Amino acid sequence: MRVMRRTAIAVVSIAAALTLSACSSTSDEATTAETTAMSEEAPAMDEATATGTIVDVAVAGPDFSTLVAALTAADLVGTLSGEGPFTVFAPTNDAFAALPAGVLDALLLPENKETLAKILTYHVVPGTVLAADITDGDVATVEGQSVTLSTADGVTVNGAKVVTADVLGSNGVIHVIDAVLVPSDVDVAALTTP
Repeated sequence: MRVMRRTAIAVVSIAAALTLSACSSTSDEATTAETTAMSEEAPAMDEATATGTIVDVAVAGPDFSTLVAALTAADLVGTLSGEGPFTVFAPTNDAFAALPAGVLDALLLPENKETLAKILTYHVVPGTVLAADITDGDVATVEGQSVTLSTADGVTVNGAKVVTADVLGSNGVIHVIDAVLVPSDVDVAALTTP
C-alpha cells in the first residue's frame, strides 16, 4: 500500500476480484445482446495492438491521445503497462475536451500531477471485467473510491456511457467512455481559479 501512496498507483493484485452476478436470466440476455452490439463497434486492431498492453492499445487508438498525454504527465504509463490485470474506463479525446475551459491544461501542469493521478486511477478497476460481467452496483477503483455501474440504458459508469466495450489488451481490458470521471473529493473548478 505504501508503494501505491508513493506513486499514486501500483500494480494491483488480483485479490480484489470482482464477483458480479446478474439479477435474472432476462437481464443476462439483454446485457449479452448489448455487449455483442457494443463489441461489434470496437475499433479494428492489428496483430501488435491485440497483444499489447492497455497503454499500447491506447497509444494505437486515435481517440486516446489526450488520455496518453495525461497518463504520461501523471507517470502512470509504466504502471498500466505492468502485469495487471486492469479494467480501464478510458475517456476519449472528446470527453477530455468537454471538461470546463482550462481544466485539462491545468491538470497537465507538474504541480497538479497528484490530482491528475487521482482522477486517472479513479478510471481503473482491479481485475479484468468484461461487459458481459457488469451488473448494477458500486465497484471499488484503484484510486480508493467506488464508481457506480449500471446496465439500465446500456452500460454506464457514474453516468458516463460505455461507447465501445471489451477492447482487450495483454494485461486487461478497456471500456471506452464518453466523459471524464471525477472523484467526489476533487474540485476541478479550483484548478482554474487564480
